[in-house]
Amino acid sequence: MKKEKMISFFWLTFSTVLMAVGVYFFKFPNNFTFGGVTGFAVLFAKFLPLSASDISFWLNMILLGVGFIFFGRKFGAKTAYTTVLLSVMLSGLERIYPMARPFTDQPMLELCFAIALPALGSAILFNMGASSGGTDVIAMILKKYTSVNIGMALLFTDIAAAAATCFIFDIQTGLYAFLGLTVKSFMVDGIIENIHLCKYFTVVCNDPEPICHFIIHDLNRSATKVEATGAFSGQAKHIINTVLSRTEAVRLRNYIHRTQPSAFVMISNTSEIVGKGFHSI
Repeated sequence: MKKEKMISFFWLTFSTVLMAVGVYFFKFPNNFTFGGVTGFAVLFAKFLPLSASDISFWLNMILLGVGFIFFGRKFGAKTAYTTVLLSVMLSGLERIYPMARPFTDQPMLELCFAIALPALGSAILFNMGASSGGTDVIAMILKKYTSVNIGMALLFTDIAAAAATCFIFDIQTGLYAFLGLTVKSFMVDGIIENIHLCKYFTVVCNDPEPICHFIIHDLNRSATKVEATGAFSGQAKHIINTVLSRTEAVRLRNYIHRTQPSAFVMISNTSEIVGKGFHSI
């Protein structure tokens, strides 16, 4: 349990660091406003005598307090930790390494990093059942007390922030914000799916025992055998179903090709595997 907690703590910290680096070094200097509290912090910094980092810090702290008021101990410790760490890191980076202007004169390149780093960090957090707080707290409250479609509500909020960028800054920055919002939405989902990507095998063969033996004793996995009959040939067949990691899938595919080349093999991608050896409910 101690080892698992340490590993969990490492990934929570690592993902939050990724988000902080992407937001502070690439998002704030370019006035990219997509994505929750940090996006609104960029807008508010235009009118308030505070930096985007400090505004993000106070907004996150306020929302964190609201989360504990509404949910008490049910409010996740992981989310509380990442919210505080992200806020402190943004304020700390501003004091350690002030950013007067963007790193480069290539806004598209910086947009890529402003999307990729926070998206990767968010995906890791979501995968661990945590988040970086911010507007997620508002989503939790709406989910508890209203029937509002949370996803659409947050999407419209982000769209409003991106649209405001066109008027507060300029059209070019606003278009970058819309592009970043669109790409980030797809990227987070894609990263989450790839983290758990597995291969689902359906093998139709005449002799299932060698294949099952290889799966159990060489790959340390299990499988399900089903008796079947070929619709065209009328011959007795066996169907083997199993789920493997990508590395294990290559080994099994090569083994079947080498020992039973006449076997019919169907391989599909899947990322939601619940059960022993994969993920618990």
